[in-house]
Amino acid sequence: MKVVEALGGAITQAEFAVLIGVSEAKVSQLASEGVIVRGASGHAWLLAYCERLREVAAGRASADGGGLDLVQERAALARSQREAQDIKNAVARREYAPIGLLADVLGKAASAVVDRFEQLEGALRKTCPDLPEEAVATVQKVIVGARNEWIRSASKLVSDDLDSLEQSPDDDEDDDASALDAEGAEV
Repeated sequence: MKVVEALGGAITQAEFAVLIGVSEAKVSQLASEGVIVRGASGHAWLLAYCERLREVAAGRASADGGGLDLVQERAALARSQREAQDIKNAVARREYAPIGLLADVLGKAASAVVDRFEQLEGALRKTCPDLPEEAVATVQKVIVGARNEWIRSASKLVSDDLDSLEQSPDDDEDDDASALDAEGAEV
């Protein structure tokens, strides 16, 4: 009963620290965090301190007052670990590669195809010297159309896949594809 009476009035931080078994610096920290209100009774401090302990134990507050929520932190860690494992599994199944590698491969493939297309006119003239100019122009138009459609389709696939990864799409990609279409139409 003496403890309850003693807690009814004002209490110093040092006395409260002794009462709950922590350092005076910890009591000062609790006061600066707003857990306990300076000038309130010892009883109010004890109730506030016990409430804080319950919140920390339930995972709704952090013990250090830094604002980190233990439950949310554990959930974020579990999500990161799951995503990392999903990536490892996809790599093992050969379903996943870094975007940089995919872009390099796609660029090399495009370069190889474009080089072959550019050689076509010379090969036609060498192989079929009597081929009319209209026929060569028609073949070139079909090849340019196919090349442009391939570039447009590849750009759209990359854009769609990036969108599905919930990354912000690059608006310049559509502009680049349009520029390539316009460029190809002039050839």
